[in-house]
Amino acid sequence: MAHVPQIRIPATYMRGGTSKGVFFRLDDLPEAARKPGEARDRLLMRVIGSPDPYQKQIDGMGGATSSTSKTVILSKSESPDHDVDYLFGQVAIDKAFVDWSGNCGNLSAAVGPFAVANGLVDSARIPDNGVVEVRIWQVNIGKTIVCQVPITNGEVQETGDFELDGVTFPAAEVPVAFKDPADGGGAIFPTGNLVDELEVPADVVEGGTLKATLINAGIPTVFVNADEIGYTGAELQEAINGDAEALARFETIRAHGAVKMGLIKDVAEAASRQHTPKVAFVAPPASYSASSGKAVEAESIDLLVRALSMGKLHHAMMGTAAVAIASAAAIEGTLVNLAAGGGKRNAVTFGHPSGTLRVGAAASLVDGRWVIDEAVMSRSARVLMEGFVRIPGDSF
Repeated sequence: MAHVPQIRIPATYMRGGTSKGVFFRLDDLPEAARKPGEARDRLLMRVIGSPDPYQKQIDGMGGATSSTSKTVILSKSESPDHDVDYLFGQVAIDKAFVDWSGNCGNLSAAVGPFAVANGLVDSARIPDNGVVEVRIWQVNIGKTIVCQVPITNGEVQETGDFELDGVTFPAAEVPVAFKDPADGGGAIFPTGNLVDELEVPADVVEGGTLKATLINAGIPTVFVNADEIGYTGAELQEAINGDAEALARFETIRAHGAVKMGLIKDVAEAASRQHTPKVAFVAPPASYSASSGKAVEAESIDLLVRALSMGKLHHAMMGTAAVAIASAAAIEGTLVNLAAGGGKRNAVTFGHPSGTLRVGAAASLVDGRWVIDEAVMSRSARVLMEGFVRIPGDSF
């Protein structure tokens, strides 16, 4: 029997923040995959190694976690106000779909460096030494992201002494600003409330209701109080990811939150929308040992936050969820703000499973509605491998 040979596609494997993904230039994709649709989705799934019933992605570039099952497609922007158009695809691990419903904040930090290194930024704007501002149009949510990319001798500076909890080695700092980060231009609070009474089944929480802040900034996120669901907020991955009942409860909370936010009409639809919304739980500051063994002292943080991504507790914090945390913390009366001690604040340092992260946001009340002007955080990024990925020619 004759078999179709493999094809090779130019690609770059990059780390951005605490995530990794396979980056493509749109023009380098096979023609059938240059537009949205089944061919593109099948190609990206085959590159990553999904769907994989073993949940290991052994036959692909994925790392069998939500943080490493990611793809990025970049092209020179059609907008005169932006340098590059950035499309993000979250590839499901054991199911046959690619979720295009949101952004990846961590990989956003790698978009600027990739754009500079791959000719997507006007060379006249790149200094011999200094910083180039790369303006990114985030296609999934229709928003602007601005990366400050360090340049040394005309090339992207990747090495440095900036340390990021959740990443083993230091690298060059890449400040990232998310402009007006409300997903899709909708209201920051889809229900109009800073805190809602979220109705859930009685087997999820006694009484069938729990307080929730439902916010649409960076990525739609459902925040709940840790103590209302039986946690302290200092948990590490093994405390939750090995507990099937706990994961099912979190998914139920996420699904009901999605309905309340108007993202889906029925909880059954949540299964086909795994990437958004996120669900997270918050608590006042407390001391704990991070997954690396590093001691996190209560005095060094403003609050504790744990977030789930694609059905599992994240090993650190998703960049987009960090934007949601910064935005909610900046608005007095949200659960995030209250966990941090309340009051007006433009930045917080929160504890996550791998350590701590400082994020900032500027919030203002305009005509009775909250607006987030921008949210800012520092990440780092690095090329891990570049060249070609190979997939069977009949994969898409």
